Order: sequence, then structure tokens, then C-alpha cells
Amino acid sequence: MFLILLLEACIVKMKKWYGGLIVLSLFTFLVFRYGAVESPLLERAFQNSLFRNASNHLHSVNIGDPPVQAPINGSQVVSTDSLVSSLFTPRNLSEEELRSLQTWNQLDHLISQGEGLPHAIEAIKEAGGAWGDLMISVEDEKRIASGNESAAHKTKEKQCPYSIRRMNASEFSGSGFRLKIPCGLVQGSSITLIGTPEGIMGNFQIDLAGATLPGEPDPPIILHYNVRLLGDKITEDPVIVQNTWTLPGDWGDEERCPSPDPGENKKVDDLEQCSTIVGKDDRRIIKSGKYSNVSGRTLITKEAPKPRKYFPFKQGYLAVATLRVGAEGIQMTVDGKHITSFAYRESLEPWLVSEARISGDIKLISVLASGLPTSEDLEHVLDLEMLKSPPIPIHKSVDLFIGVFSTANNFKRRMAVRRTWMQYDAVRSGTVAVRFFVGLHKNQLVNEELWNEARTYGDVQLMPFVDYYSLITWKTIAICIYGTNVVLAKYVMKTDDDAFVRVDEVLLSLNRANVTRGLLYGRINENAQPHRDTDSKWYISPQEWPGDIYPPWAHGPGYVVSRDIAKTVSKQHKKGRLKMFKLEDVAMGIWIDDMKKKGLDVKYVKEDRVNTEGCEAGYVVAHYQEPRDMLCLWDKLQETKRARCCGE
Repeated sequence: MFLILLLEACIVKMKKWYGGLIVLSLFTFLVFRYGAVESPLLERAFQNSLFRNASNHLHSVNIGDPPVQAPINGSQVVSTDSLVSSLFTPRNLSEEELRSLQTWNQLDHLISQGEGLPHAIEAIKEAGGAWGDLMISVEDEKRIASGNESAAHKTKEKQCPYSIRRMNASEFSGSGFRLKIPCGLVQGSSITLIGTPEGIMGNFQIDLAGATLPGEPDPPIILHYNVRLLGDKITEDPVIVQNTWTLPGDWGDEERCPSPDPGENKKVDDLEQCSTIVGKDDRRIIKSGKYSNVSGRTLITKEAPKPRKYFPFKQGYLAVATLRVGAEGIQMTVDGKHITSFAYRESLEPWLVSEARISGDIKLISVLASGLPTSEDLEHVLDLEMLKSPPIPIHKSVDLFIGVFSTANNFKRRMAVRRTWMQYDAVRSGTVAVRFFVGLHKNQLVNEELWNEARTYGDVQLMPFVDYYSLITWKTIAICIYGTNVVLAKYVMKTDDDAFVRVDEVLLSLNRANVTRGLLYGRINENAQPHRDTDSKWYISPQEWPGDIYPPWAHGPGYVVSRDIAKTVSKQHKKGRLKMFKLEDVAMGIWIDDMKKKGLDVKYVKEDRVNTEGCEAGYVVAHYQEPRDMLCLWDKLQETKRARCCGE
């Protein structure tokens, strides 16, 4: 209100050619604010000065200056060695609990073999803290149970809710608002806000922030979504700017919508990085103020319809905006229209999100987070015994071992796999063994849910590192260790928790191929080139791979190697001789090529029915299947005995 009155006063003075000093002051203020939108750090400081004394509503937390970190003295510093050693310290665990750690101690060389894998040391250190906290929680639970207090423990509130709602949020408009996301985001999760941009500038921001790391004042920002209604130094037109931030890497490269270079409009999950409608002429007639929420004092009446450029947000007009998590990135829709897409960047992934922050000139009405990861209530799982994995005796011979990549909070995906292709007779009888390979989470609530799941179903193998995408190659090593040292598998297969595997057809195909040594079976790629785009999730620098083409490799949703190859990978890992490469399927191709150079007779068996982009009739593996799709595919197999896709 003060700024509005000041502006009005300036206009009066200007008309009378008075008040030069006032005009100069106002000009200085606007220049500062104008410059602030160009620098996210300056912008944050500007917002903090405005919002520092704002009130707290609906479990919101004011966005103020980050807390000052107390100096860390020598006694508080925990060395990497001690954190790593804590991961492998013997624990008083039951036989049931130890089933989840059958590859754990065989990965104790990881910290010395992390060269070439981004965030390797951080992932081990963070896992040391997470594991210690989890073990304390497990010990507390056992102590409570031994004291006959288990009933009280069972009635605790569900730790990972499916949705979170904050309604009637108008009271906190203008103040920074934080919505806690207890167990991170997964594909299909969404955050919807309903509000009206207002104020002098009409600028507002949405930040998806991760957990604050020890010793760092601010958490990483997985997505910074910045709406600038009055433009900035680059443009005078409204613009949306998207970015990421980490303390070590500072701000990344901005992505702007509309883009100054429309030819660079890439696609994420087959959706435009910036919708072509943004910035185009919008010839719709907007009736004068009928739906406007601005006061009558500031209402501008439109005497005649004028051509204007389309922009999804307008000062004084209500908007419904939804951020949705996809496979490759995060999409924003406004009032039902797709507006922007933002591809994930290295180490900044949706499972890390711990809160959504909304700040700036927006009057919020409500915020809803839905599709959040949540585990099933074990007390109400009717088919629990059928879903439990039968124990596998150590060194038992199996025809095929299948290792499934999964992340800690992907509870629903693992349950879908258990209810579908893990119900094949070959799996239930023990001819085929299946295990999920899951890294630790930075969130203790997620780790507690994961621990309970592992104890219940007996099919989870925990990994002694935090689950960054750049470290999935370590899981490939763990799968080879399990398939050759824990069980004695004739073949070892790797797949993902969003892939539907026709186990019967994989076995038939392997029998037809009749190759028991030097086998790589799957969708073989022989002429793949490294991604050199620094913004790509699969970016490979010339230092990581100097060549122009990779050796032959098989796509990750479903490939099989023979026992001798898996055994060699396991042995080479122990000797520290494996080249670490962050693309795990390409890494397997590189390792096999190295074996070939040393005399192994390698047989590349192509299987084009491994569908890497969805589902096609006759599939052996169908990738990118949501839990509901997995159940649908299973039902079709049971009904028709044919590999038909949903929708056919």
C-alpha cells in the first residue's frame, strides 16, 4: 500500500514538474528491483527483506535469511573413513534382516573405486549418516517391542502420505510459504497451486528444494521456477525462467520461455521445453475486470479489445498451475495448457525434493501435493503371503537371476512388480530369482519404510550408498555379485522397476540362443555416440569417454549376460580393475569389450522385442510402464496368453 501511494504521489508531482528527488528515489528502487530479477541470489535477498516479518499460516514457514552456521570445531568433524567404516560395522540383526544385506559387505571397496562417477564420495558419506540414523531407529523399535509397546508403535501416523493439502491459504499471501514433502517425489507426483499474481511487480517463484546437507547453509534447488510478469534486462515482455542451484555448482544455465532462440526449443517427455503458444498473439477479448481480483482503485478498464501476446499468468487473474514429475523432467501446466518442461540435471532428481517453496507477489488460495510415494499398509495387504519372496539358500543354482533397479521411495512400482511378473511360475518355484537393488535415501522416514518393506517381502537388497542416478553402475556390479556369489545363476539379467518382463519368453529365448559363455543378449546398439550436451542427463565429457563411438552395448531396460561375464565383473571389481562409467548399460558393454580384447569369444544376441520406449505387441520387455500399466499387462497375459499392450 505504501508503494502504491508513493507511486501515485510521484505521478502527481511529475505532472506539476515537481518532486525530482522523489522520482529519483522511486527510480532507484525500481532499478534495484529490476536488477534483482536478473540475479536469483539478489532476488532471494530482496524477497527476504520483504517477507522477514510475515506471519505463519497453514504449517507454512517464512522464507527468511538462511540460518548462520555455527563454526564446526575439530571434535565435530566426522571423517570419510569413519563414516564408511560405520556402514560396515557388524550389527545385531536377525537372519530375516540380514537377507537384505547379502551384497552389502561385498561392496566395501566402492569408496576407493569411485573415480569417474560423479558424487561417489558424497553418496558414501551421506549413506554413513543415513545408515547410522536408521540403525538407531531399528534398535529403538526393537526396544519398544520388547517392552510390549508394539501396539502403540503400530498406530503411529503413516509416514509417507499420498497427498498433502493446504486449503484456504489466502491469509498467507505475500509471505514465503513452504510445503514439506515428507518422502520426496516420484514419477507421476504433482504440486498444484491456485493463486493470483498481484502487487506492483507481479513476480513470483516456485522452488523445489532438497534436504540441506551438513555444513551447507542452503539446500540444493532441483527446480527454480521464476515468473517475471514485467520482464527483465533481456526482455520487456513477460517471461518464465527455469534453473537449478547447488552450493558447489552455483546457478546453472537459465532456460527461458519464450526462448530468445526458438530454434533451441527441445523436448522433455515429448513435450516442448517452452510451448509455442507462449509469446504468440492472443486475440481473445478479455472483459474489463469481470474476473479480476485487483481492487477497484487500481482496476484498468479495457475500452476496446487489443491484440496482446499470450502469457499464462496475468496480474489480478486467478491461475491454476501444476508442476508434474515426468520420466525425463518436470512439466508445468497452467489452466490446463502445457507451458514448460524442464529436464532433470545431474544429481538434481525428484526423489531429493523435501519441500516446495512459493514466494513473491502472489496471493495463494491453496496448495496441493498429490501422487506422492507411499508404502502399503502391511496390516491390510490381503495377498501378503503370496507376495513374499521365498528364501533362497546360499549358492543355490538357478537358471536366471534378475536384478531390478529401484529407488527407495518407489514403493508402488515394486508392489506392481510383485503382483505381476514376479508371479510367474518360474519365479514362484525358484527356477528364477528376482531381487530389487535399492540405495539409501537422505530422508530417514523413507529409509524406515524401506527397511520394513525389505523385512516383510525378503526381496530387497540394500546398497551402501545414497541413490544418485550417476551411481547406478554400482548396482550393476551388485547384481553380478549376487548372481554369481550369493546364488549360482546360469544367466544374470538387469532390468528396471518400470519394466514389464515376460520371464517365460526370456527363458525360451535364452534356450533358443543356446549360448552359455560370452553372451550379451538384448537390444544391442552398435553405433551409439556419447552425448556431448552439458545439460543432458546422459552427458559424457571427452575425459570420461574420448572416443566417438561406444563398443556394442545393450539397452538397460532388459539385458542378459552369461555367468562367466557376470563372474568376471565381480572379480574385476574386487581387484579394482573395472572402468567406472556412469551409464551402466554402456559400462557393461565397455567391460565386455575389454574381455573380448583379452580373448573372450563374445556372442551378441540381438532381441529387438525389448521395447525401450513403451510397449509394442509381442514384447519381451516393455519399458516405461506405470503400476496401473503393469497390472493391465499382467491381466491381458492371463486372459489371452498373448503379449498384448494395454489399449489394444
